[in-house]
Amino acid sequence: MPRILGVDIPNNKKVPYSLEALFGIGLARANIICEKTGIDPNRRAYQLTEEELGQIASYIDANYVVEGNLRREIQANVQRFKEIGCYRGFRHARSLPVRGQRTRTNSRTRKGKKKTVANKKILRK
Repeated sequence: MPRILGVDIPNNKKVPYSLEALFGIGLARANIICEKTGIDPNRRAYQLTEEELGQIASYIDANYVVEGNLRREIQANVQRFKEIGCYRGFRHARSLPVRGQRTRTNSRTRKGKKKTVANKKILRK
């Protein structure tokens, strides 16, 4: 398996699709990388030479924030939101949807498994 920036990329996929294995690189960026480095996007990842892998790695390193650095940057942004007490930080801290989704129904991915709350008896006079 070819390694780029410490990540094994899939062997048998075409180059743009195998570059998607890097955190922070999607298909659009992968196609741009292939275009800028002069690599045919129809080739498979195992067909790349060490020189071409080096070209891709140096281009990505020079132009994009990916993998660990991107994860740290995202985590620092979330922590900053929490510290300044903004709405997004409040939502992150309480594990609720951040981008305006409804929470009365759905949002199970963010909230986790249902926690049933016991009903209180209503006293009538």
